Amino acid sequence: MTSWPPDPGTLKRPAYRSLVKAIEAAIQNGALKAGERLPTQRKLAYDLKLSVQTVSRAYGKLIETGQIAGEVGRGTFVRAAHDELRMPFVTRKTSRELWDMSILKPVIDHAHEEALQDVLRKVARSLPRSVLDGFRTDFRTAAELAPLKRWLGLCGLDMGDVAVIATNGSTSAMTVALMTAAQPGDLIVTEDIGHHTLRPLTRFLGLRLQGVTVDEGGICPQALEEACRNQGVKAVYIMPNGANPLAFNMTERRRAEVVDIARRHDLLIIENQAWGPLQDAPPPPLAALAPERTLFFTSLTKCLMPGLRVGYLIVPDHLGSAAANRHLVSNWMTTGLMTEIADRWLADGTAEKLLNRQRLALGDRSDYAMRTLEGLSHRTSPNGLHVWIDCRDAQEENDLIAATRREGVAVAPAASFSIGPHFLHTGIRVALGGQSFPDFARGMRVIERAARQLADRPISALGLRA
Repeated sequence: MTSWPPDPGTLKRPAYRSLVKAIEAAIQNGALKAGERLPTQRKLAYDLKLSVQTVSRAYGKLIETGQIAGEVGRGTFVRAAHDELRMPFVTRKTSRELWDMSILKPVIDHAHEEALQDVLRKVARSLPRSVLDGFRTDFRTAAELAPLKRWLGLCGLDMGDVAVIATNGSTSAMTVALMTAAQPGDLIVTEDIGHHTLRPLTRFLGLRLQGVTVDEGGICPQALEEACRNQGVKAVYIMPNGANPLAFNMTERRRAEVVDIARRHDLLIIENQAWGPLQDAPPPPLAALAPERTLFFTSLTKCLMPGLRVGYLIVPDHLGSAAANRHLVSNWMTTGLMTEIADRWLADGTAEKLLNRQRLALGDRSDYAMRTLEGLSHRTSPNGLHVWIDCRDAQEENDLIAATRREGVAVAPAASFSIGPHFLHTGIRVALGGQSFPDFARGMRVIERAARQLADRPISALGLRA
């Protein structure tokens, strides 16, 4: 087994590369375990008789490849080798055997079926040529953009000097936004628990990713400020409205503080509002506070219908050409039929009717979940798609997931969303949509019973320090 730390005499030039290989070997052979804290750069430099710059460069390379993760104010930690592949939801085959409360979906009922059948009949009677043979992105007139402008207004965004790119949902918009905001090797910072695809996506794009401390008000300005001063940050990726696993809504004051930091350090802001206008009257989006530096995206998938893979990326006008080119090479264009359906629903009011229906349905489910989980540590957001249940440590998280699975209910683990060390946030995310109300209620009762049984277990049984 490789020893750790390495003998200074075994390090060869270039020293940073030799140190990278030594740390990789220690991780692979178990001398360094997942979740273990590495020495500070200054201490390791002293122990190995290296410069701090050499150790910093080695740590930077390991962060780029995702083998370690830096947490502002807390240190640097070893990641599990497989963690970038861990998705929060169960497979489609497994989901048929379970009440699947692991993946976020809106509530779907007969109104959605009737609306889709109606619009498909109308499209069939007056089939636009672009749906049949469209091969290039269409440029829309001001009149054609009016319905989208109204929808973005519901999201709190006033379209001014910005460029709008229609995308195949939020994932496409997110990819284009990252490609526009940063170059390979650049550092992106984000909440230390956030979007489950961000970690692998940034790695595939050659970007470095680092988590920044969050609390109930969102990303902590002090931690963001420190990262900007010490790390050379290019952009900050934020989920401010309920969609974060912890279900917080970033406060208006916190948003203003983040914008101030972004302006002083010349950061771009990537704002994920994938839920669209699902939340009731949240604070203004960061894109409204700092339109000159915010890449904002939203979609119709989570707030209206999962199969409606249509999203919108809004970028400052000076980044419009760059974003359009990156969308072209990664997606070419949006799917014509889906875009046509979205355009019609936005224009004739169907989208707002389905949105209001969704708000009511999710509000009812959120109320039920809150009543069921009373006395347990949990949180949700107004009309949110999920509820978060805290666990005392990773072992309790694993035990809770296993207990609900034995009763036929799948939930999502905190480990799938961790950008920083997993132990900072342990718990489960429970989706409120995707099931009929009776199945949802049954699933909540299963989860509640399992959570209470584990909560009654003494701390010593969890291996925690009293």
